[in-house]
Amino acid sequence: MKSATAEKPVSFLRAQVGGLPRPFWALWGGTLVNRLGTMVMPFTGVYLTQSRGLSVTAAGLVMAVFGAGSLLSQPLAGTLADRIGRRATLSGGMLATAAAMLALGYSTSLPAILASMLALGVVVDLYRPASSALVADLVPPAERPRAYGLLFWGINLGYSVGMTAGGWLAGLGFLWLFWIDALSAVVFAVLVWRAVPETRPEGTGEASGGFLVVLRDRVMVAFTLVVLGNALVYSQTMTMLPVAMTKVAGLTAAQYGLAMALNGVLIVVVQPLVSGWLGRRDPARTFALGLAVMGAGFALTAFAGSTPALAATIAVWTAGEIVTAGIAGTIVAGLAPAHLRGRYAGLFGLAWSAAAVLAPLLGGPLLELGARALWFTIGGIGLVSALGMLALGPAIRRRRQAG
Repeated sequence: MKSATAEKPVSFLRAQVGGLPRPFWALWGGTLVNRLGTMVMPFTGVYLTQSRGLSVTAAGLVMAVFGAGSLLSQPLAGTLADRIGRRATLSGGMLATAAAMLALGYSTSLPAILASMLALGVVVDLYRPASSALVADLVPPAERPRAYGLLFWGINLGYSVGMTAGGWLAGLGFLWLFWIDALSAVVFAVLVWRAVPETRPEGTGEASGGFLVVLRDRVMVAFTLVVLGNALVYSQTMTMLPVAMTKVAGLTAAQYGLAMALNGVLIVVVQPLVSGWLGRRDPARTFALGLAVMGAGFALTAFAGSTPALAATIAVWTAGEIVTAGIAGTIVAGLAPAHLRGRYAGLFGLAWSAAAVLAPLLGGPLLELGARALWFTIGGIGLVSALGMLALGPAIRRRRQAG
């Protein structure tokens, strides 16, 4: 007979991953493979300046073009997910991403690089609204926080490994990164096409009103503004945080990388342990708590002048990130009518695309004023977003009850 002690890990594992439909796991597996192969985007700036010899100004122009493409991406993807289907949009987007990756890898002139980056900006995240809608279609409401949380965990696990491998492969030649990224996108497309059924509700391909229907939903628009605040806070990790810590606080790149590695470790280790418990809490209050903790963590960065101090602040805002994981997707799925889930997810994704463009425009001038000006402002945005989420809570709960 198995001992009670031996049964506990099995029971815990079953509670975390059991009960979800097989197509969800195909989607999860494809997402993991895709993130394992996500090697190009984190090293794009290095590739453009070192391999293609572009100036910093020209590289900035190329990245701005990518950002413009990403702003178009989410509304387009949401509409396609509702019109032609979730599976076709996701698989088609991944195949288009593979083609755009290879086109960029073999582009040598600035016009060709600009065209490839614009195309990549449009297609690289086409899968997101379709993936979000698929989870909402496949998974019962009570299990959605856990399902979205598991997707978040898989993305972070794959990204952590992909970043490590990408840094090593870049030393062998950047073209390796483009081919591996393209191959992982093709695997994701094939896996979804073969193992995930189409879930778009019948007879809704010509849903009237398009995005105007979504924009008339005041609760969803207000929630999108809250998400924009969240995205502006988190996007500093990819824009101003490395600059502030290396240029202002004086940390070396190795010290900064060591501290940032804590973010991925905490997510991979802690998030699966708490996702089930968090999923049973009220989504609006839970999301507000996570936003407040994230804001506090970034505000504390104003006092971080060493690697241990930076690691402590990272631990705080990572705790907030873990709390919010899976909750935002659950709220969007609860607000959206079944035939408009793609469009609602597209509006949600647009907030993140907009933040990627706005975050450096906000953070750069603030950092010029000083570290405290930047991090206290970012912390304030997190706190305001949390208060906005609390104010929205009653409306979101009424929609859940009505649904």
